Amino acid sequence: MGKLALAAKITHVPSMYLSEMDGPHKGCREAAINGHIEIGQRCRDLGVDTIVVFDTHWLVNSGYHINCAAKFSGIYTSNELPHFIKNMPFEYAGNPELGHLIAKAATQSGVLTRSHDQTTLQMEYGTLVPMRYMNKDGHFKVISISALCTVHDLNDSANLGKALRKAIEEEYDGTVAILASGSLSHRFAQNGVSDQYLHKVWSPFLETMDHRVVEMWQAGQWAEFVKMLPEYAEKCHGEGFMHDTAMLLGALGWDEYAGKAEVVTPYFGSSGTGQINVVLPIE
Repeated sequence: MGKLALAAKITHVPSMYLSEMDGPHKGCREAAINGHIEIGQRCRDLGVDTIVVFDTHWLVNSGYHINCAAKFSGIYTSNELPHFIKNMPFEYAGNPELGHLIAKAATQSGVLTRSHDQTTLQMEYGTLVPMRYMNKDGHFKVISISALCTVHDLNDSANLGKALRKAIEEEYDGTVAILASGSLSHRFAQNGVSDQYLHKVWSPFLETMDHRVVEMWQAGQWAEFVKMLPEYAEKCHGEGFMHDTAMLLGALGWDEYAGKAEVVTPYFGSSGTGQINVVLPIE
């Protein structure tokens, strides 16, 4: 019935919001912002009605969770980096129907997932930052899925992604995009020297590993990448333990996926972490 039209791994660095503000850092994340605008335009061109975000800033300690309230609105300040994101307004429509379908399909596949529509849960900035640039006019409905999964198995996250695609294609009457919102390596700069790393990766090892991973993605070496994902996530401090990436790849075919990644925003360092915007073709 429905269609999965676009899949991407994206950045959500808070310095994107800082980049809008007058001051010494104005324009510093123009490339990342333009990458989001480009991905948003592709979603429009493809007729997407809903964007599902795997959010590595939504921490959960049990089960999988979907925020599918009918509406989201408010003014957001990051509790982690309040000097980067403060008083950021947002307003988006949600999609309870699709959220419930995804939760049902995932649970039936053996991955217990709860969908929340009657809730005061608000979105985290892993969703709010990309939506600011991709969905400024509220054109798309938005769903957020918890992807900072502290005691979860990457294979379960992959199976959630697989079930998500099944729910879209077999149960949903519409067109959907999915975004894995998280970094590659994610070792923040040490307190006291963070200003020196605003545009740098924390170590040569992490940067080298990230570049090798991007090369694998561009070459379609997903079977090899999936095998190394748990160790890469651990040793390179993967954001959210890279459950967002597992969900994304699960929806695309996991180790059988063969698409070649298209880099939309080239790799860059941000506060010690490794960031990128890439689109993964739907097969």
